[in-house]
Amino acid sequence: MVDHSYADLSLAALYDSLNPWGPGDDFYLGLVMSAGSVLDVGCGTGRLLRGARAAGHDGRLLGLEPAAAMLVQARRAEPGVEWVLGDMRARRWEGHGFDLAVMTGHAFQELLGDEEVRATLTAVRNALGPAGRFVFETRNPTARAWETWTPDRVRRLADGDGRPVRVWHEVEGPPVGDRVTFTETYEGEAWAQPQMCRSTLRFLDLDALSGFLAGAGLEVVEQYGDWDRGPVTSGSPEIITVAGPR
Repeated sequence: MVDHSYADLSLAALYDSLNPWGPGDDFYLGLVMSAGSVLDVGCGTGRLLRGARAAGHDGRLLGLEPAAAMLVQARRAEPGVEWVLGDMRARRWEGHGFDLAVMTGHAFQELLGDEEVRATLTAVRNALGPAGRFVFETRNPTARAWETWTPDRVRRLADGDGRPVRVWHEVEGPPVGDRVTFTETYEGEAWAQPQMCRSTLRFLDLDALSGFLAGAGLEVVEQYGDWDRGPVTSGSPEIITVAGPR
């Protein structure tokens, strides 16, 4: 199911402002620019592929996204990229031979069930060429990032009409296994009442990630704990995984 914050046009229009370009985008852009053909799984507003095209990438760029409202933003900004509505399980990927597949913005954590993870990874494996790479990041569970998702940490920004918007998060109780459920609330003049979106994310550790990848015919090539390619430690904010066909 697509989160309300991605399915609602008024909220999707705020995504790039809430998530400004940063070190993670630079990391992925470098990989995209060195690959001939790229599949962006869960591309959102398409910011990464839009950036690659603007930087001169002239190969195949395909952005796949299950939320129509997010793709509206992508298509408006860059019609010269192949934007596809859906997810990895909705079509056959054999024969595409992508050099690179990416899953950015912690989108991998939205895969909650084991079968959903397995099916997505298997589809990614099928979409890659023999020397292809799949690169994605998840928040490191031992860093416990959700403990900072509190209502007192309010983000302030402006919507497309310049009106102020306030956004905050609140976790619903302690983690349940490897899953954390939280709400994201938007408050501003555009809405008669605050818009609340409820989401659940899955925090997989290193062993679990390796197991799922192996089951889909992928193996870890490299892993980093931050965007500077530092090692994964208990305090590292990220688990950035580079995987390839076994």
